Amino acid sequence: MINESELILNADGSIYHLNLLPEDLASTVITVGDPDRVAKVSKHFDRIELKKGKREFITHTGYLGNKRLTVISTGIGTDNIDIVLNELDALANIDFANRTVKTSLTSLDIIRIGTSGAVQQDVEMGTILASAYGIGLDALMNYYQGSYDGEEQALQVELAEYFSALNLKPYVAKAGASLLDRIAFDLPKGVTLTAPGFYAPQGRTVRSTNTIPNFINLINSFQYKDLNFTNLEMETAGIYALANMFGHQALSINAILASRVDGRFSSAPEEVVDKAIQLVLERI
Repeated sequence: MINESELILNADGSIYHLNLLPEDLASTVITVGDPDRVAKVSKHFDRIELKKGKREFITHTGYLGNKRLTVISTGIGTDNIDIVLNELDALANIDFANRTVKTSLTSLDIIRIGTSGAVQQDVEMGTILASAYGIGLDALMNYYQGSYDGEEQALQVELAEYFSALNLKPYVAKAGASLLDRIAFDLPKGVTLTAPGFYAPQGRTVRSTNTIPNFINLINSFQYKDLNFTNLEMETAGIYALANMFGHQALSINAILASRVDGRFSSAPEEVVDKAIQLVLERI
């Protein structure tokens, strides 16, 4: 049995942070960072059967045609992703009444619709980009025995060497192959760098002195075989690594709102995000 301090349940039997019961969760889950974006996704549903919320975690479950979907806000960063992915997996694969792992496991489809900044000149603002890889510069996966294939491990070694002077040890995780093929078949594919913050960890300087003053130049100069970094955000690598560890399929769809190379930001960010939402819902 999983003890009470490991799997914390609310008084109504729902899981602690997400405030959801197992029956509240669909097997296809859309994650968004911004709680306000949940309604921007679910407004396209034909029917909404559930609305729940706690803290920054807002959930709507409903139907698009005959397809049952859950859309949930994660908040920002892989610290929140740690909570969301663990609790989604528990909702799918733990028997809450007995506090035991189910004998038959469910593989969820988890699709992130998020915003991101391009770090290459040829990735234009307004692009909808699918992450073929997530590269984590955060510390999340230091605490887990992740599941990495040979290609991920080889790239991890290369990145550790590239960033060795900065004492950064990135982790590498691929997108779920079936989701990448089904939803992103005609989209540009990229290598997405996941940072542990928005300002200095992404090379921004407002009133700070950064320890890596040339961060954008450093990351857009990386090349390994035919791979280079395309964009920068704060959740993808954590989603991919935990999803792969738990046996789920995950895909990150990025609405490119900024060019970090020439310092520009989109004049119509909501239009780009809505384009990404509608693309995913049409293909899901």
